Amino acid sequence: MEPVKQIEGRAIPFGRKNVDTDVIIPAKWLKTITRQGLGKGAFEALRADPDNIFDSAEFSGSPILIAGDNFGCGSSREHAAWALGDMGIKAVIAPSFSDIFSGNAFKNGILTVVLPQEAIDRLMEVAQTDPVSIDLETQTVTTPFQDRFTFEIDPFRKHCLLNGLDEVGLTMARGDAISTHEAKMRDSLPFLARGTDAVAAA
Repeated sequence: MEPVKQIEGRAIPFGRKNVDTDVIIPAKWLKTITRQGLGKGAFEALRADPDNIFDSAEFSGSPILIAGDNFGCGSSREHAAWALGDMGIKAVIAPSFSDIFSGNAFKNGILTVVLPQEAIDRLMEVAQTDPVSIDLETQTVTTPFQDRFTFEIDPFRKHCLLNGLDEVGLTMARGDAISTHEAKMRDSLPFLARGTDAVAAA
């Protein structure tokens, strides 16, 4: 997972409330066995409108999505986070998120920023013409017009995102401690290692 420290660029001023995961990625896309290409199916129903904001040249490559309250509600499909990531979205700003979506986003390196509706309204206005900046280290969202909004984030999630650590990365970072523990277990409970040795010999 790539570290997430600063995210800057045009933000897609979506703003819709109660967007569920079926809107983010329809069920027919869940048959895939890879994350690649899911961005094409993201917001498919909305993108049927030729004037939709997601396919607007003005917001092409935008790394930030501004959404409404309760973003990511509905089913727990991790494909929703995969689809956003495949679109190039690195952060979603909204007044609130579904807990499951927020967890899936975090595990896939997408920052979810919770701000009050007044801040969302201001960012929606700015996003029409200018970029938005997110600094995870200082936990701030800023604009070129001196707007500055602070947000809260779980310290563990912040650490993982800043250092690009997913669950595998966290485990690997404890490699020495794991090896030391396994060595102690072999010494104190040698019968546990017999099955392992037999498998290795086979």
